[in-house]
Amino acid sequence: MQYRSVKKGIFQARPNRFIAHVEVDGGLEVVHVKNTGRCRELLVPGATVYLEESGNPARKTRYDLIAVEKGRLLVNMDAQAPNKVFQEWAEGGGFLPGLTLLRPETTWGSSRFDFYWEAGERRGFVEVKGVTLEEDGHARFPDAPTERGVKHLEELIRCQTDGYEAAVCFVIQMAGMKDFAPNDVTHPAFGAALRKAAGAGVQVLARGCRVTPDTLTIGEPVKVRL
Repeated sequence: MQYRSVKKGIFQARPNRFIAHVEVDGGLEVVHVKNTGRCRELLVPGATVYLEESGNPARKTRYDLIAVEKGRLLVNMDAQAPNKVFQEWAEGGGFLPGLTLLRPETTWGSSRFDFYWEAGERRGFVEVKGVTLEEDGHARFPDAPTERGVKHLEELIRCQTDGYEAAVCFVIQMAGMKDFAPNDVTHPAFGAALRKAAGAGVQVLARGCRVTPDTLTIGEPVKVRL
């Protein structure tokens, strides 16, 4: 995916989860943060960040914060990006050869999944999770407790039981990770649910990304350690 009109800035503060104060062109801007997660290890005072100009004069904030430098790593932290790049990747044949249908935001029973797909006689559902947490070259999810994430895994197990194929794809919004694992320290229930889902036949995928200040593209598979 491609961003437009990207500028570099220096992160100053995050008064709440929706906005940040960023120094841009010598002035201080209030910008929209496109990730409501904690991201405490990323958004530290003095960090270099990248902003996309909205182009909408009616908006209260002129920029969206989309990426941040963490040492040598460039981390995309746009929470809307993982679904977009997964769709691009899947439609290009990366997820499943012979894909004939890929439908986002599909309701099944009382559940809504990120994607429903068809390939010949095969049918399935996919949940996509964006990963921005890195610890010494290891990718982890989640960075905060997520009961919603646990519920998604339980729902994927039910899909599998009812004869659909089911998968969860962790889109790691950075490059060069050694592996991916659930963050059992922060949310042990999510790790337990992910292991249960894998044991029930739910496919667990992790893919790294190629990240630049104005692009994000799904890259190589990353080893999953459960």
